[in-house]
Amino acid sequence: MRKLGQHFLKNKSVLRLISESLDLAPENTVIEIGPGHGELTEFLAATRAAKIIAIEKDENLYNSLVKKFQGDARITITLGDALTMLPTITHDQKFAQNYKVVGNIPYYITGHLFRVLSELDHKPERCSFTIQKEVAERICSLPPRMNRLAASVQFWASAKIIKILPSSDFSPPPKVSSAIIVLETSKPSALTAERYYSAVRSLFAQPRKTLVNNIAKAAVLTGALVAEKLSAIGITPNDRPQNLNIKDVVAIAKTFF
Repeated sequence: MRKLGQHFLKNKSVLRLISESLDLAPENTVIEIGPGHGELTEFLAATRAAKIIAIEKDENLYNSLVKKFQGDARITITLGDALTMLPTITHDQKFAQNYKVVGNIPYYITGHLFRVLSELDHKPERCSFTIQKEVAERICSLPPRMNRLAASVQFWASAKIIKILPSSDFSPPPKVSSAIIVLETSKPSALTAERYYSAVRSLFAQPRKTLVNNIAKAAVLTGALVAEKLSAIGITPNDRPQNLNIKDVVAIAKTFF
């Protein structure tokens, strides 16, 4: 069962916390990524959610889940890769504005998952993920510890760690600690994602260099002109990317990208 990097969450109090953190309502659809043996699915089934779509990549686990939940019409077990299926599933207008996403995420797909979520036309109202503690902390970082991942995620969602989990909560236990992170989707920005992420890539390409150096290189402008424009929007030209907040990044994206 570990071929997909799975560490199954077994602590029932934590499973209940994850389910409750979604704050589900009768109109909500829940997409569960990697349900495994269905431990979390059982808690989701006890909520008021209108529908649960559980996407499992492992065929053996999928078959077991189908048998386990065959009596519940609200639960759909789907065989496939959530990373490729999310854009198609969430395009369904029947629940596109009222869905939430949850999952105990294998560490090796975490970065890819957040990239997929950031690119969805219809984003979830809320997400609750169990991921590596270090990654969760990076996502929640604020100045003076801003980083590329945090800047990328916080453009479309607020992020909060609600619990740190020891390895003993999993079977088999991972070698690192985990965290439950909740993402609350923000109101869409008037700035296009393309311009914003172009700015993020450029600013954090060499995070130890100054803003003026990184922007001048990416935008093909003189350092003097970049410095002048940064000062005009209230940003110190010789500052470092780690000291930026999301509003600063948005302002830079509007000015240079």
